[in-house]
Amino acid sequence: MKTTPRSSRMYGFIVLYEMHTDFLLRALDGIDEKDTQKRLDTKANHIAWITGSIVQGRYFLAKSFGIDLPSITDDLFANNQGIIDDAAYPSLADFIKDWKEISPKLQEALTQATDEKLEEKLSMPGMEITLFEMISFSTYRDANCIGQIALWRRLLGYPGMNYM
Repeated sequence: MKTTPRSSRMYGFIVLYEMHTDFLLRALDGIDEKDTQKRLDTKANHIAWITGSIVQGRYFLAKSFGIDLPSITDDLFANNQGIIDDAAYPSLADFIKDWKEISPKLQEALTQATDEKLEEKLSMPGMEITLFEMISFSTYRDANCIGQIALWRRLLGYPGMNYM
């Protein structure tokens, strides 16, 4: 871990955040653009959608810390939009550019978060959760999305993801 978080509650999340930041790039490494929207005759979310979704998740979380930057994901992923069958999704290079833009800014905010900040309430349709609970969910979801991309690598004939 690069820095010690202000709140001891964030220690494990910061460790995972750093891992996930690197793991997404590793999961996408070497994937040809022609394969990013393949669904293999299923209704499964393809690599482009999964990648855009995880990028959008970081931008969404960053807004809770006052970091409100535009993202390539703003239109196709607004309001937790699911996959759109015939949409042309941005390139992995565009998603990666946004990932590299938001990740250090959000990491700094997560590292500096106080316990008081972590207890702020977030209202969502049908529920209210704390920012800490949203960070917990986002951390879980990042791992889930990276795992899905790792599986897609194998299904599309790419070598397994390199974790080192």
